[in-house]
Amino acid sequence: MFNRLSTKLTILYAGLFGVAMLALAGLVYAMVSESAARSVRAELQANAAVFDRVWDLRARQLGDSADILSLDFGFREAVASQDAPTIQSALDNLRNRLQLDRAFMMTLDGDITGLDDISDAELDALWTALDSSERAEGILTIGDRTYQAVSSPILAPNLIGWIVFAAELNDDQMQQFETLAAIPLRASVLSRHEGRWRATDSTLNAHDLSVLEHQLATEASAGPRRVRLHGGDTLVQATPLGAFSEDNGAVLMLRYPLALAMRTHQPLLAAILILGLSGVVALSFASWLLARGLTRPIAALDAAARALEQGQRTEVRVETNDEIGRLAQTFNHMSDEITRREQHITYMALHDSDTDLPNRRALEAALDAIVGQGVVIAFSVNHYPNIRAAIGYQLATRLIAELGQRIAVLAPNAHTGRLSGDTIGVVAPAISLDEARHLANHVSANVNGALRVEGVAVDVALCAGLACAATPGDRTPLDRALIAVEQARAAFQDHAVFDAEAYGDPARNLSLMSEMIDGINRGALSLHYQPKLDLRANIIIGVEALVRWTHPTRGRIAPDLFVTMAEQTGHIRALTEWTLIQAMADQHIMRAAGFDVPVSVNLSGRLIGDDAFTEMAITLADDADARLCLEITETAAMNDPDAALRNIDAYVAAGIAISIDDYGAGYSSLAYLKRIRAQELKLDKSFIDALAANSREALLVRSTIDLAHGLGMKITAEGVETAATLALLRGMGCDVVQGYLIGKPQPVSDLLASLRQDLSASA
Repeated sequence: MFNRLSTKLTILYAGLFGVAMLALAGLVYAMVSESAARSVRAELQANAAVFDRVWDLRARQLGDSADILSLDFGFREAVASQDAPTIQSALDNLRNRLQLDRAFMMTLDGDITGLDDISDAELDALWTALDSSERAEGILTIGDRTYQAVSSPILAPNLIGWIVFAAELNDDQMQQFETLAAIPLRASVLSRHEGRWRATDSTLNAHDLSVLEHQLATEASAGPRRVRLHGGDTLVQATPLGAFSEDNGAVLMLRYPLALAMRTHQPLLAAILILGLSGVVALSFASWLLARGLTRPIAALDAAARALEQGQRTEVRVETNDEIGRLAQTFNHMSDEITRREQHITYMALHDSDTDLPNRRALEAALDAIVGQGVVIAFSVNHYPNIRAAIGYQLATRLIAELGQRIAVLAPNAHTGRLSGDTIGVVAPAISLDEARHLANHVSANVNGALRVEGVAVDVALCAGLACAATPGDRTPLDRALIAVEQARAAFQDHAVFDAEAYGDPARNLSLMSEMIDGINRGALSLHYQPKLDLRANIIIGVEALVRWTHPTRGRIAPDLFVTMAEQTGHIRALTEWTLIQAMADQHIMRAAGFDVPVSVNLSGRLIGDDAFTEMAITLADDADARLCLEITETAAMNDPDAALRNIDAYVAAGIAISIDDYGAGYSSLAYLKRIRAQELKLDKSFIDALAANSREALLVRSTIDLAHGLGMKITAEGVETAATLALLRGMGCDVVQGYLIGKPQPVSDLLASLRQDLSASA
């Protein structure tokens, strides 16, 4: 609710007005309360003055009556003669006639007549008060009653006693006094007797009496004061009264509750309250109307902005010409500009900037929209780098644009776009794979041939790759179509369907490298050794170290796979270093067993030109006193011939033999062959497999053997598996052979056992 501006404005205005009215009401109440308090104070002070006059008048009346009796001759004679009946009769007659509450006489001897219910302490205090003053008057406490008393001496002619007249101060007396006041105040007398205060007013409880004693009795002469009694705030006027004796003290209290004083002002306060509430309600309604008028266009702008945020085209109705109206006009203009920019950005995001063809993202969107059957076709231009080099980048780009337009015409029901630099992609929904093949042939037949681009004739030939859109897999159909193009080129075909089995799993193979390093550290890799037989001496003159790896989950991994991956990913150095160290350790075992033969280790072409590796390998061989032969391919020195030949010379100088491996499998170069200081030339297995008595391979093998001997190298034939092949090689003058006929690759322990067995058989 408080998220709306209209609600906030309404609450703000109404709240400010309410606070103002509350402050005004508080101020009025305080002023009225203070005015009422001043009025009550004035009344209390005035009534206190009236009470003083009434008190004095009554005291004179009591004193005059006492003087009349004390001067009466008969009464003085009765007192002098101690005529108790006469004294009592005179006191009773005068008390009844004057309507007094107490009338008694005390002699100089302390005898008292007319008063029987007085305690000894009160009698002593009374004697002290009469004896210390010729005429005593004031508050007199007898028992639990409080009196206004006046004494008169009895002279005959000397002092023989005192007459005391007293009027009780009770609720009736206080009510009579209250009737004299203009306001309904309460009057009471607080008197102290025997160290304890008590009040004539029975409505005062112990708490009120304690408050009054504490705050007023000690400052009885002060003006009206505000105290809190059980009935609420009360104004109290305290006036000290005379005490008949020293142990008596008295205070006249006039009190008036402020609530009574405020009662006359309640209609005014109620009217102010009603006016204030009415004002708050009226202002709230008016504020709501005003806020609603102000916030309605703002709310419309907010809704439009939210819609614009969601990508919807929206427009705000302009109703006024003020600031909000101009803001709405600006918003509408901004919305139009954003829409145009979004359309332009969307177009750029889905089109190739060079050819203006739909791009890969557009093809992916079309692919996502396919429901059911569909095929992706990738048309790639053969020899595109050569074409681009011949006609230039700009014309090559125009060539791709022209091809895209032509293919779009030839495949009207498909989505066409530029898939990569030289490839046009076609997403064809709702067709089978056979229909897609027909479409690919149809496009190629109509596009292949001479194509003119800005007046330049370009001979174009397309190669197509096909992939089913609905086939599940880790790669997208577009990627599978691109792979299919490469598979078609590799097979020298015009088109090919993506073959997942032939492509394999490069990502999985790539993960082998981290697993291979872990396998090296855990000892999961091992070396197997294949013996090499000298045909002239008919003895084993060496072994070739071959790496084997048994994966914990994938089983035996083919060396061609992980060695090739190691070369491509840069892990070949770690693998070769481990192979050298392990081969030299196994050679030490073979020496201890009595077989001291060289160990051949394959050296990758990527490491021949590595000076640091060369230095490390020579150091390892020297420290282990190893007899090594490094087998390199004949093309290994072609990337960096100078570095390769320099390191080969370093190996030879350090006593490490060099063997040229797989001779005849690659591009042979006699120029490099004569420069490499090799001691051995190994014929590739492909020659040996096809070797027969009258075949062309026999002529090539014999020529190669003569070439090696002419260059001062021994010739070794790999892959010898039959006795006939062995006999042919022996007759051609081959020096060394290896293969399954001689011995399979096996661990060093099995190799030693096999060699011992051969020795035993020879013996």
